[in-house]
Amino acid sequence: METFDKVSHSAHEAFDKVADATSHAAEAIGKKGEQFKNAEQQMVKNCRGYIREYPIMSVGIAAAAGFLLSRLLSKSPN
Repeated sequence: METFDKVSHSAHEAFDKVADATSHAAEAIGKKGEQFKNAEQQMVKNCRGYIREYPIMSVGIAAAAGFLLSRLLSKSPN
């Protein structure tokens, strides 16, 4: 019975360590997710400011990007 108790105790310790590591990882992922969300919001804000400041250039850039993307996606393999 003593061996069973030792194995059981070791298993519980291992489980606790894994649970603790998982908790820390989930917390870190949550923090990174929040950082990405904030970075995305800042990027959108910057883009909107650029578009307001340079509307014609923004339309030109969007048209050029659309043209290049359509050319890349419509090429048939030879």
